[in-house]
Amino acid sequence: MSDVDGREVVKVWEVRNRFGLDFLELAERSIDPPGAGEVRVALRAASLNYRDLMMIRGQYDPRIPLPFVPASDGVGEVTEIGAGVSRVHVGDRVACIFSPTWISGDPEREYIRQGLGGRRDGTLARAINVPAEGLVHVPEHLSDVEAASLPCAAVTAWTALTRLASLTAGDILLVQGTGGVSIFALQFARLLGARVIATSSSDDKRKRLSELGAWATINYRVDPVWGKTALELTGGRGVDQVIEVGGAQTLSQSLKAIRPGGTISLIGVLSGSSGELGLTQILMRQIRVQGVVVGNRTDFENMNRAIAAHELRPLVDRVFPFEEVPKALDYLKSGAHFGKVCIRIA
Repeated sequence: MSDVDGREVVKVWEVRNRFGLDFLELAERSIDPPGAGEVRVALRAASLNYRDLMMIRGQYDPRIPLPFVPASDGVGEVTEIGAGVSRVHVGDRVACIFSPTWISGDPEREYIRQGLGGRRDGTLARAINVPAEGLVHVPEHLSDVEAASLPCAAVTAWTALTRLASLTAGDILLVQGTGGVSIFALQFARLLGARVIATSSSDDKRKRLSELGAWATINYRVDPVWGKTALELTGGRGVDQVIEVGGAQTLSQSLKAIRPGGTISLIGVLSGSSGELGLTQILMRQIRVQGVVVGNRTDFENMNRAIAAHELRPLVDRVFPFEEVPKALDYLKSGAHFGKVCIRIA
């Protein structure tokens, strides 16, 4: 469908006048033709991250201008290219990277500010214009929905384990919970030859974690000092790395579990962003606490080569139709998922 000026009109989910899930609405927008260096992507699938919930609620960036289109993860087909574009072609199947201008190296302030689904409109849309430099080709063996789960959670896990920490064969990794980043970290760690200790509040989920290859699992509700238990599982040495998604309420246990000289990769703050920090432990045991903000395009491309070579498949929990995005967000908020929550757009 086109508007009076001949521009394409597409359906999008947008936070319009106020923050909050109740103010997420299905709307129509007109899209200009792709400009120089840009391409039009007809989106086929998207996936949701906890960041999307925080964005919609106004907790992640309360000064973001309204309206905006949420979500950073999307896969689709290139349908139109702007002037000067040569790295992708019409008909290519591509995924958006989290920050379309972050190609390599460490993050800069502007890269973080330009993440999709925030100050730059996101992927809960039937089509989107994005810089061609901000796209990657996805592994051929993956479905659209599987590929859509990669841009945020998978790249975060891959970057944390490889470029920022160098996990290797024989190492022991501790992952918290069964969200997207933790499940991808488990899968990648197994691919790299490491052993994994995984925590969950559900014994059913612990069984599934074992089936995915976890070396040991701990129910953190039954065992509130799970950090000490993880330490004992390693014979008192400690784990080499922790994927820390809980934040304030779990960091103290991660510090008990980590070995001297180990790395705690701070991914999320699901239990809060402020609390007491054991600085003496960090100092005297030379522990590295490393923040991880997704990753760059080079990280994404390196990860995709590994996924393709091993024919690894993302773990997709549930797929919702585009018209049921609010239901998908409610499901994500419930914490019942095991792996990724995805949206089928086309």
